[in-house]
Amino acid sequence: MKALFLGVIMGLTQMSMAQAKSLSNPNVDYDGFAELTSEVSEYRAGRLIQIDTFNLYAKDSGTIILDTRSKAAYDEIHIAGAVHLNFSDFTAAKLAKVIPSMTTRILIYCNNNIESDYGSLMNKSKPLALNIPTFINLYGYGYTNVYELQDYLMESDPRIEFVRGN
Repeated sequence: MKALFLGVIMGLTQMSMAQAKSLSNPNVDYDGFAELTSEVSEYRAGRLIQIDTFNLYAKDSGTIILDTRSKAAYDEIHIAGAVHLNFSDFTAAKLAKVIPSMTTRILIYCNNNIESDYGSLMNKSKPLALNIPTFINLYGYGYTNVYELQDYLMESDPRIEFVRGN
């Protein structure tokens, strides 16, 4: 009797797991995201650059600075020359409108690169810093010529130019 009961429970558990899989959203793939994140981790390590290199690359006509913070944050303050696309708006089509080609050099930064009194530059939780998901998503969409500002700078640092209140 006990074996029969366990068999029924096991069958229900397996059926529930199968049902859960059949009900899962085909447009959400956490395992794929975890694999992509793992793949990007080592690649990203070689793409962290200091402000002097960031500024040198920014002068190249084949380079864009991409600001993926909210539009309100971008409008309040952003690095001079940056173009805006809110991270939550990333799609292949919207990225293609902002980034000239898949080979364009893309420079990224986020709040966690800047020490500032501006609310729109306040630091986020370290593991949730916007440059991490931005890098992963750009790479996942096929943009692999991405470089991330590594430094933590004061807003007043003369090596970084901001546009305020745009």
